[in-house]
Amino acid sequence: MTEHQIFIETPRDPKGKLAWLSMNQRLHWAPKAERTKQWRTLARFTAAQQKLPTSLPGVHITAHVHKTDNRSYDVHNLLPTMKAVIDGLVDYGLVDDDDNSRLIGPDMRHGDKKDTAGITITIKETT
Repeated sequence: MTEHQIFIETPRDPKGKLAWLSMNQRLHWAPKAERTKQWRTLARFTAAQQKLPTSLPGVHITAHVHKTDNRSYDVHNLLPTMKAVIDGLVDYGLVDDDDNSRLIGPDMRHGDKKDTAGITITIKETT
């Protein structure tokens, strides 16, 4: 099985804060839509920049979330972030669709503390 890995740096909102999307947020629809668009665009751009393959029959995606501090958090609350990332990968053409027949995951994991917040995405090709 071939494996690919990309890192997507967390974008920032207009106030300079990290623009994670969380299931616990109660954002107005406009800032939420802007954050979703940022993540989706970054995923598509990063996939193109890294020259990931396209039209794969299936993938298994694991996401390691990297924060800049050691505060406790629930990694699964960031599933809305990963939904936007996966949609960006589909926009790029990694797979034709993100339905159950082509996508396993995303498996969310806590990653190492880093100087730059973001998500390391591991993509394993499946058949």
